[in-house]
Amino acid sequence: MEALRFEQREDVDFTRLTPDVTEADQRVWERITAVDLTAQQVERLRTPPFVDTRQREVIAVHWHPEFVPMDLVMDRVRAMFPNAESELIIPTQHNVLMSLNGYAGVEIDCYSPEFNTKVQLLAHFAEDKVRDADVLRKMLAHTFRYRNSQLTEFIDTVLEPAYQERVDDAAEVTGASDDLVRFVQIHVEKVRRLIEANEDTTPPDALKNKLLRNFLNEQRTRFDDELISHAQIFLTAIKRIVKANFSMKHFYLTNEIIEEVRGLGGRLVIPHPEQFWPILLADYDVDGIEVWNPQSQQYTEFLIQWVNRHNKSARQGEPLLIFMGDDTHFGEKTIDPALQAAEKAGRELGVQPAWDNLLIRKSLIVGGADRARLIEDYKSRLG
Repeated sequence: MEALRFEQREDVDFTRLTPDVTEADQRVWERITAVDLTAQQVERLRTPPFVDTRQREVIAVHWHPEFVPMDLVMDRVRAMFPNAESELIIPTQHNVLMSLNGYAGVEIDCYSPEFNTKVQLLAHFAEDKVRDADVLRKMLAHTFRYRNSQLTEFIDTVLEPAYQERVDDAAEVTGASDDLVRFVQIHVEKVRRLIEANEDTTPPDALKNKLLRNFLNEQRTRFDDELISHAQIFLTAIKRIVKANFSMKHFYLTNEIIEEVRGLGGRLVIPHPEQFWPILLADYDVDGIEVWNPQSQQYTEFLIQWVNRHNKSARQGEPLLIFMGDDTHFGEKTIDPALQAAEKAGRELGVQPAWDNLLIRKSLIVGGADRARLIEDYKSRLG
C-alpha cells in the first residue's frame, strides 16, 4: 500500500489538545453509546431507501439488530417488501441469543485448532428449544465478554509503550506522521478515561472496537475532514494488527459449540467461509454454507459449485443448503448519515442480490436453490 501524505493544518493547535475529558467529550460519549432512539432515528429506521414490489420471499438468517427494537426492524422490512408472501427472519446478534417470531438465533465466535483460526457459526433454533438453554447462554456470555475485551487491547496498543512496534508498523503502512499518531493517541486516551468515568451507565454492547472510530468521527465538527479521515485509516490499520494477534485460547472450540447447539436441536450455518476457507475441509456437522454476503462476494459461484459437488458425493445425511447473508448492522443506521460507515450502513435485511444474478443462476439451479425453497427446507429442519 502506498504511504499516504499528511500535512498538519494551521488551524489544528496540538498544544491545546490534551487527554483531559471536556463536557463536549462527555456529550459525544453519551451520543455514541446511546441506545434510546430519537424521533428522527425512529423515522429513519422505519423508512427504507427503496421499495421492492417484486420480491415475494424474504430470508434473513445473518443480521444484527444491535440495540434497535424488533418492531422497528420489521416495520422497515414490511415497507421494503410490501408484496412478500413468505419469510424466515432470524436475528443473529454477536454472541447474544435473540428471538423473533418463534425463532432464535446467534452468531458465535469460536476457535478451530485444526487450522488455528477463529471462525464464526450461525446457530438457529425454534424459540421453545432454547428457553432453558442455561449452558449455551453461559457459553455465549463468556464469549461475549472475551470478544469485547479486544477493545481493551486495541486501546492499549495505541497508548502503551509495550505495543510501540505495532504503532510504528501501522504508521509506516498508512503514512502517518508523528503528529497524526499523537492526535489519535490523545483521542484514544479520552475514550479510555470516558470508559472509566461512565462504567456504571454504559451498555456493555457499546464497548466494541467501533467505539474508537465513532468517537473520532464526531471530531469532524472541530477538525479538518482530511485530518480525521487519515486518522481513521491509521486507526483501522492498528485494529487489523490487534485482530491478527488477539489470542484465541479463551474461545470455545468449534466442535464444542456445534455439540451444544445440536444437543438443543439447533441448526448451524457457516457464514462467509471465504474469510477462513479451510473450514470447508473440516467436515463440520452443519446444515449449510453462506456463499454470499456484502463482505464475501469474490468466490460466490465457486462456493455454490462446491456445495453442489459435496451434495452429489455425499452418501447419506441431509444435503448442505445454500445460504446468503445480508449481514445488516442496524446500529449503523442510527448514526448521523454524514458519519456512517457507508458500506455497512448500506446493507439491508433481506437484500441478497446474488440470488437474482444471471451470471450465477445456472449454478443455483443445478443445486435446486432459491429463496422460496430455502425458506421451506430450513423451516422444516428447525421444526
